Amino acid sequence: MKKAILLLEDGTKFVGTSFASEGETFGEVVFNTSMTGYQEVLTDPSYKEQLVAMTYPLIGNYGINNEDIESHKIWVSAFIIKELSSITSNWRSSLSLGQYLVKNNIIGIEGIDTRKLTKHIRLAGAMKAVLSTKNYDTAILAAKLKSYPGLVGRDLVKLVTCQKPYWFNKNGKFRVLVLDCGVKLNILRLLAKNNCSVFVVPAFTSAKDIISSNPDGVLLSNGPGDPAAVTYAIETIKNIIERFPIFGICLGQQLLGHAFGGKTYKLKFGHHGANQPVMDLKTRKVAITSQNHGFCADIASLKNKNIEITHINLNDNTAEGMAHRKLPIFSVQYHPEASPGPHDSSHLFKHFVNLMKNNKK
Repeated sequence: MKKAILLLEDGTKFVGTSFASEGETFGEVVFNTSMTGYQEVLTDPSYKEQLVAMTYPLIGNYGINNEDIESHKIWVSAFIIKELSSITSNWRSSLSLGQYLVKNNIIGIEGIDTRKLTKHIRLAGAMKAVLSTKNYDTAILAAKLKSYPGLVGRDLVKLVTCQKPYWFNKNGKFRVLVLDCGVKLNILRLLAKNNCSVFVVPAFTSAKDIISSNPDGVLLSNGPGDPAAVTYAIETIKNIIERFPIFGICLGQQLLGHAFGGKTYKLKFGHHGANQPVMDLKTRKVAITSQNHGFCADIASLKNKNIEITHINLNDNTAEGMAHRKLPIFSVQYHPEASPGPHDSSHLFKHFVNLMKNNKK
């Protein structure tokens, strides 16, 4: 148990105790409002280069298991909590949270006022930060932090995408090609559950290769970083939008927005958590959703593009879903596969299947 310092780029400092690996790491500090699901949060590739602070005060009480992971490794740069549970109680648990972070060489800090940190981020916005267990000199840390480039303008997808194609599931009536920008496992699981064979390809796969594989539909996955920087994926999408039914999730929606000629922008502090309210503008029904994004499609930039905004976030009225008025293409900014989170929006996978079914007729 060593002293640990979290320093934000505006000079705000928090001092706590290390409960995992030691070292120094940089990233963007954000807060997550989920009460449970820390294991899924840790293994979500969309959190690449982010220091995640959990707003719920007690974390780690049910440990870590081998089933509830969303990728093959931890992607967060660091984990920030108020208090680590001294007891791990779950019949599936194989490791404690601290042991899991140490095993994956991830720094964790506890004992800081996470409520104060969250309120500060809400007012000042998400910002660059450094977390260190070996250097406590604020001036030295601040100097190092100035050289960290942040997330804007950077392509992080290339760091999380698979490097070669693979089959997740071969047994399904509808052949779905998943463009892996940092895909979560539960997206693949729900596709398979909805009678889809699932073929996953790297984000840098060309439109020519996608067209030659002749899928029934294409899913654009979630992922980290600035969508505007993932120019190769945007170009690929431009060249397939008139050929296949397409379902975009999170970063997938942002990339679609760019492919249709729109823009994206960075949110002040992003949406991260499993309790975000979203309204379907057609039915006026509200779903509680799981979200994890720091960028958003610019609604104004999509006017006169045959794009209809289908869902909005009730906290800040940002775009949470859109659909093409003529083509079988739709997307959501939130995570219908959840993990963690509610299952209010899992029906969207059935909608995707119906689009593929109708397109075959």
